[in-house]
Amino acid sequence: MEINMGAFNTLLREKFNNNQSEMAKILNVSRYQLNMVLNHKGKNAGKKIIGAIIKYCDENNYNFRDYIFLT
Repeated sequence: MEINMGAFNTLLREKFNNNQSEMAKILNVSRYQLNMVLNHKGKNAGKKIIGAIIKYCDENNYNFRDYIFLT
């Protein structure tokens, strides 16, 4: 699985006012983990981040497939 960084960055900008700390808090991941994903363009995102995105999407009626590429 791979993160769709375009959609993920749009989510960060539009729903979290580009605030990484707030997004990390809502996703229940560390700010460091989120920052590493953003800085490395989603490469090697772990199951915790992927799972957090899927959970967030489920809770907020988003289609997780818009944010996660199933490879």
